[in-house]
Amino acid sequence: MEPHLRAKGTNFYSIGLSYKKADVVTRGNFSVSDEGKKNILKQAKEEGVESLLVMSTCNRTELHGFAQHPFQLIKLLCEHTHGTVEEFEKVAYVFKNSKAISHLFKVGTGLDSQILGDFEIISQVKQGFKMAKKSQMINPFMERLVNAVIQASKRIKNETEISSGATSVSFASVQYILKNVKSVSEKNILLFGTGKIGRNTCENLIKHTKNENITLINRTKTKAEKVAGKFNLIVKEYANIQAEIAQTDVLVVATGAQNPTISKQLIHTNKPLLILDLSVPRNVSDNVTDLPNVSLVHLDNLSQITDDTLAKRKLQIPNAELIIEEIIVEFNSWLETRKFAPTIKALKQKLTVLRDTEINQHCKKNNDFNANDAAVISDKVIQKITAQIAHHLRETQHNADESIELIQKVFQLQNL
Repeated sequence: MEPHLRAKGTNFYSIGLSYKKADVVTRGNFSVSDEGKKNILKQAKEEGVESLLVMSTCNRTELHGFAQHPFQLIKLLCEHTHGTVEEFEKVAYVFKNSKAISHLFKVGTGLDSQILGDFEIISQVKQGFKMAKKSQMINPFMERLVNAVIQASKRIKNETEISSGATSVSFASVQYILKNVKSVSEKNILLFGTGKIGRNTCENLIKHTKNENITLINRTKTKAEKVAGKFNLIVKEYANIQAEIAQTDVLVVATGAQNPTISKQLIHTNKPLLILDLSVPRNVSDNVTDLPNVSLVHLDNLSQITDDTLAKRKLQIPNAELIIEEIIVEFNSWLETRKFAPTIKALKQKLTVLRDTEINQHCKKNNDFNANDAAVISDKVIQKITAQIAHHLRETQHNADESIELIQKVFQLQNL
């Protein structure tokens, strides 16, 4: 299946890297901020890229779009990140046309996630789509495809148990804390960063640890206060972070900075301190492990979900794949319909011209001829003829090109 609705000579590609081959440092090098996404879309538009979707999460960075060659998209990514082409090629994947479509479905439905069935990824797809649409970088093909992926995600979530249990990185971090910190409900927990992962971690901490000694710090205090108000927690100034770290037992870092925000220079305590870094790029410097009392865990090291839960989810994969296959068939059917739509439209116009010519001639010969009735009746006939031909083209997709060419020759449809 070759995608249509595209400029001549281009194909639909998915290029990117993920947790499967790229470690956290490499993923950090290719992480794209919101501003970076806007700049990629802007340059892509200037370079004549027809449609482009940019996604960047802690586990993957991907570009989905039309290009004459995938390197056009790879170049865009490398120019707007800290990663190099050589580094990208070592860990990258490149999918074309039907394989690229299948890949986007797998990503958007959580089948390709580090935590199987993680439905947080679909919000990233929606966000990327919204940003691309605002930049006028979404063509009909991409709009239909993204909507199909969203539909698949909803159906899989509702019709299978692949999302049973908690699925997020934040839940995985809390599970790690519960397993490795004794008497966790009595410990001091400090959460630095109140973005999406930070908020989810906060909610999971409260729900599962029953801890009432959780403190929030964020560079923007008002954001921390907004989250704290929801959960009735303590908020401290960012300026006090060093003193707060000295009192804490568990530090969860979920900031969105491009460089480390926590280093050993900020840590002045001799009691055991567990640090969980949930940020990409890493926001905790490796030098904290120089301190004998500090343990550092990054999200790559976390035990995401229990083996039992994972096994149960894996059993749901075939059901999820059946739903994806069904929606891809519908998408391909629409795609093929769009392929021959110009021919059907031209045929309808040609038949209408022939009809109008005949009606005009009859009007000249016969004053009693009812042109309106003739037009209504012939419109219905034209509609039935074109509908029948469209049905034929849909049913014979394997040789639709030959049928289209024959119709164009028979009816002398030009410029298609």
